[in-house]
Amino acid sequence: MPKIFERDGYIFYFYSNEHQPIHVHVRYGNGEAIFECDPEIVLKDSSGLKVKELSKAQDLAESHRELILE
Repeated sequence: MPKIFERDGYIFYFYSNEHQPIHVHVRYGNGEAIFECDPEIVLKDSSGLKVKELSKAQDLAESHRELILE
């Protein structure tokens, strides 16, 4: 599980054998979420994260979208 970046306790990562569409996994505390990244950041799934935590994760994904797409 290669880590893309970590910020404020949120860990953004992907799996080396991932499938399309481009997406990113996010872990924060005991929760996780998946965001599709192209053409825009869209929440696809989440478990164990509060609305405020999901919002923060999405903000971070949006501000680092280019890095995620690399």
